[in-house]
Amino acid sequence: MTLKTDRNTFFPNTSFTTPVLFLTFNRPDTTQQVFSRIRQAQPPRLYVAGDGPRPEQSNEAEICEIVRSIATNVDWDCEVKTLFRDHNLGCRLAVSQAISWFFENEPEGIILEDDCLPSQSFFWFCQELLEDFRNDKQVGAICGFYSNELDYKPSASYFFSRYMRVWGWAGWRRTFEEYDSHLKNQMEKNNTWKSNVFNRKDVLPKKYFQKVFEAVANGEIDTWDTQLQYLLWQKKQRVIVSSNNLIQNIGWIQGAHAQKKDHNHELPTSEIEFPLTSPKIVERDVKADRIIERKSYQITKRSYLKSQLRKLVPRKILNGST
Repeated sequence: MTLKTDRNTFFPNTSFTTPVLFLTFNRPDTTQQVFSRIRQAQPPRLYVAGDGPRPEQSNEAEICEIVRSIATNVDWDCEVKTLFRDHNLGCRLAVSQAISWFFENEPEGIILEDDCLPSQSFFWFCQELLEDFRNDKQVGAICGFYSNELDYKPSASYFFSRYMRVWGWAGWRRTFEEYDSHLKNQMEKNNTWKSNVFNRKDVLPKKYFQKVFEAVANGEIDTWDTQLQYLLWQKKQRVIVSSNNLIQNIGWIQGAHAQKKDHNHELPTSEIEFPLTSPKIVERDVKADRIIERKSYQITKRSYLKSQLRKLVPRKILNGST
């Protein structure tokens, strides 16, 4: 049985029972928007984590307090647990430790960052698939963000991918098992990801991600999600991705790594219909992955040749300067 909403979308006539981890920091405006969607879903358990203020940033301690009050302003029957840091840990440690804390307390759940605005059906989408694939160790995570719906939309409600997109996702305790925020440790311990998920034709994706992994391992990028992608590939796990984009990133201007708005930011979202339909093929959707590589990661022969050229030619010549 289904329940019709005012958006003409059909939701399963079941209560929402999945715990949610809400990752916050210093953005009251986006935090309020995302919290309003969480409030609509009314999870029975809400975990709120917040990194501490940076000492060199004036008034950030006050802003962090405002954010925390927004994220814990629960007015429904809900158990709230918090992990608020007094000092700033940075993206890598603050987020990864919060996720570890979440899965220490819950066997499965949903993870939302403070700038990832979900459609309402995202919560039920994750809940249903968390249950359906609970015991399938070939699946590592469930993603609500799909950046290429306008380019290619699979016929089923979701597809399998090799790419982990962390803007609104769900997982199980097993998802984060063996996670190490120090990617260098992971790479030295076990480095078979290329042969696990790529074939001989995947030359450019392998080169692209090798460069990314090395940058993170060497401390050039302060992040947490690259380590998770590496881990899933080491474990040969696929990712479930919604065929409808259910997440809009609304915080790219203040994002830790975004330098400018790109193809992935502020994409339109829609609601997904229930009952969900399953893909006929349980292997990854190669066409969807190719489009993600080309448009979202910009992995193309042209971009690769340009990157190689930069190593040989001064930047001012490439940019047409004199």
